[in-house]
Amino acid sequence: MSAGDGHIPIVKSLLWPDETATQLFASALAAQPALRNAFIELHGDLGAGKTTLVRHLLRALGVQGRIKSPTYAVVEPYELPELAVWHFDFYRFSDPREWEDAGFRDIFASPGLKLAEWPEKAAGFIPRADLVIHLVALDNDTREVTLTAQTPNGATLLRAANHGLPQRSQEGPP
Repeated sequence: MSAGDGHIPIVKSLLWPDETATQLFASALAAQPALRNAFIELHGDLGAGKTTLVRHLLRALGVQGRIKSPTYAVVEPYELPELAVWHFDFYRFSDPREWEDAGFRDIFASPGLKLAEWPEKAAGFIPRADLVIHLVALDNDTREVTLTAQTPNGATLLRAANHGLPQRSQEGPP
């Protein structure tokens, strides 16, 4: 299946045996210039590791101090010297008016990195993500990870960020 821009999604499955693998992935992702204007969706059950991945990514980008989960605020903004980052958690999102009232349309139209947990709760409002990350907790430490690049920018991120991590299957179309 092809995306609207002619890009064929690329899917990669990984196995992260521990939190160190999550941290390595986040660090590799943070080093990519393509991340500077990307939208990444994070999917997974409660406790799958979505917020942990975001925290490692924000630390790798240089965020200092406390990194809060935006569960109650819906969005936590971070201003870095050359990058604006918005971490969304749409778990409690239920009113479409909130989208307009909170200025989310403007945020998604502006440059910067957008990270969204529970994006399915805002379906129909958010744009297509560059990279979709599905996390499944196999036990306390191990995560099964599926990465889907839905845009050329996402494909750049996927190719650059997964080097050196244990893979379950090869890259290919869904």
